[in-house]
Amino acid sequence: MTTHISGRKQSGFTLVELLIVAIILAILAAIVVPQFANTAAGASDAALRTNLSGIRSAVELYRQQHAQVYPGANASNTVVCGTGPGSGAASTGQAFDDQLTMYTNAAGVACSVQNDGGTLYPFGPYIKENAVPANPVTTVATIVVNTDTNLGMQSATAGGGWLFSTATGKFIANDTNTDAAGVRYDAY
Repeated sequence: MTTHISGRKQSGFTLVELLIVAIILAILAAIVVPQFANTAAGASDAALRTNLSGIRSAVELYRQQHAQVYPGANASNTVVCGTGPGSGAASTGQAFDDQLTMYTNAAGVACSVQNDGGTLYPFGPYIKENAVPANPVTTVATIVVNTDTNLGMQSATAGGGWLFSTATGKFIANDTNTDAAGVRYDAY
C-alpha cells in the first residue's frame, strides 16, 4: 500500500531562515571589518618606517660624498645647468629634494643629467623617484628644513610631511599623532 502525503511544496526560505543568515553575516562583518581597518593603519605605519629608513640612508650617503654637509644646507641652484637645473635656495625643502633626487657636484649643485655640456655632476641621485616621497600617514610631501641644532625639533610646524635639520641630519615625520601603540609619528 502506498501512502501519498499531500501538501504544498516549499519553494523559498522562511523569514526565520533569512533572519538567521542575516544575523550570521552581521556578526562576521563585525569581526572582519575592524581587522581591515587595523591592517590599513598598520600598512601606512610600516610604509612610514620604510620611507624614513630609505631617506635617512640617502641623507647619510649624500653627507659622506659631500664633505660632511647635509642635503639642503647648500643651494642646489648656484650654477645653472642647461638641462633641468636644481631650483632650491640654501636651507629649503626644494634644495633637499633636488640634492637627493638629481645628480650633484661636490658643492651640492643639482642637475637632471650627469654630464651637462662637459660640467660633471658625479654624485647621486640618492632617491630614484622624481621627488622625496610623501609621508604615507599624512600623504603630504612638504619638507620643512630646520637649521637649528635643537634635537627636540619635533613637529615644529603643522601640516604633515617631513622635518629635516641641516645641522644635525635628523629626518622625522612632521606629525604629532600616534600609531596604534601610542607612539608619536615624529618619534619614529
